Parts: sequence; structure tokens; C-alpha cells
Amino acid sequence: MWIKGFFLNEDGAVTVDWVVLTAAIIGIGMLAMGPILLSTNSVATQVGTYIANVSVGAGN
Repeated sequence: MWIKGFFLNEDGAVTVDWVVLTAAIIGIGMLAMGPILLSTNSVATQVGTYIANVSVGAGN
């Protein structure tokens, strides 16, 4: 009956839960970073263009 005892043993189950939760958090973070990384280059280009076209002078 060692097989029954093996399947009923819950030692280490908390560790497995934490590993799965940590992997899920990392995966969600990686999915969220995709759109952010793709849009930052566009925003940086737009800001650079705007700054290049701003006229700076005395009394403005």
C-alpha cells in the first residue's frame, strides 16, 4: 500500500504552488511588456520630433 501513501503524502505541495504562481506572475509580466516595448519607440520618436520643432527664443 505504499502507492496509496505516496499519493496521499502532501509534503512539498506548497513549494509546487509557489513555483507555479511565480511562473504565472513572470509570464503575465512578460506578456504585458510586449505592447509597452513596442509603443515606447514610437512615443520617443514623437517627443523628439516635437522638441526639435519647438522654437526657443527670448521673450517667448
